[in-house]
Amino acid sequence: MTAPTPASAATPHPQAPSECGSAPLAGITIVDLTHVLAGPYASMTLADLGARVIKVERPGTGDDTRAFPPFKGPDSAYFAAINHGKESIALDLKNEADRVVFERLLTQADVLLENYRPGVMERLGYGWDSLHETHPKLIYGAVSGFGHTGPHAQRPAYDMVVQARGGVMSITGERNRDPVRVGASIGDIAAGMFLAQGVLAALLDVQKTGLGQKVDVAMLDSQLALLEHAIAITSVTGEAPRPSGARHPSITPFETFHAEDGLFVIAAGNDGLFAQLCNALELPLSRDARFATNPARCENARLLKRLIEAVTIDRPAAYWIARLTEAGIPTGPIQDVAQVLKDPQILARNMVVDVLDEDGAPAYVAAGNPIKMSGLLDPTTRGPAPRLDADRKSILDWLDKVC
Repeated sequence: MTAPTPASAATPHPQAPSECGSAPLAGITIVDLTHVLAGPYASMTLADLGARVIKVERPGTGDDTRAFPPFKGPDSAYFAAINHGKESIALDLKNEADRVVFERLLTQADVLLENYRPGVMERLGYGWDSLHETHPKLIYGAVSGFGHTGPHAQRPAYDMVVQARGGVMSITGERNRDPVRVGASIGDIAAGMFLAQGVLAALLDVQKTGLGQKVDVAMLDSQLALLEHAIAITSVTGEAPRPSGARHPSITPFETFHAEDGLFVIAAGNDGLFAQLCNALELPLSRDARFATNPARCENARLLKRLIEAVTIDRPAAYWIARLTEAGIPTGPIQDVAQVLKDPQILARNMVVDVLDEDGAPAYVAAGNPIKMSGLLDPTTRGPAPRLDADRKSILDWLDKVC
């Protein structure tokens, strides 16, 4: 098993990644059995940090997201956004010849990722216990709906199921309206982020102990881990919070406000910022007992919103954003995704990258790597998403050399 190559000790400008030094996970090989989103999101994160990801797919159909719209020609933009820069080999783990190839891959892998229902890998002969015995340094990362333990471990799940059961939908949306799911697939994405974190911790630990670990991440667990304020409120009051729309239930003012031409956001997160906000809006409220402290403002949040909007409604949102920004108040527009992709701050941080096609031309747009590191290159492009089984020959040639 190959240890990560240390990042360069140089300390270049924080906004200019080093041109020398290698990525933190250079030399790490990940065999990735995952499909759809949670697992592929984790392996994408690890690939952005320098790992080599060999995506093992079902023969014939491959990852389900290859069939997800929108399409550019025959290819899925959804698949490309999550699987760019990976390699693909199609293997049927019930076929003896393919099992031989898979087992050769395991001898060179640092990490195995899978997102089957618990028990599937054991039935295939590749469960944690057996692999740990034969490959003691191998890290085994598993993500599933409900984890590998507990009474409901065998139940299937998708993003919406865990958003609903995990409490997230109960606090999302407008009060007295039907619950809604969060627009981004946070059931999958949060689990993928926690899986990547667990794998990184296991990679550090294996250097100290020489032994790999099993990383078991449940999508449901991951939803609970996101409910910081909701758990605090419920544990203290005994009552579960209800949806509060755009308003934060524990900080005021911290929501959307109407301007002359639409909504914008103000987030005055402490008493000092609230005083600055009152000065900027010429509202004599910072010493009013109803608003002088955050608990008081939370008790009188509806009244405070009306008083603020009585001022902001007379000017466009851009005027207030400029004025409040100058005053040091956290504020901003509510942008759609098309606007986000043109946002100068987003672009300056290289958070919109081109995914290339096989000919090296830009084919898709994807989110960049949000983890900026001084020794990690941050290219403006990503390699193409692999066609199904496109890397079989090169992978087999590599195995012939190393095995």
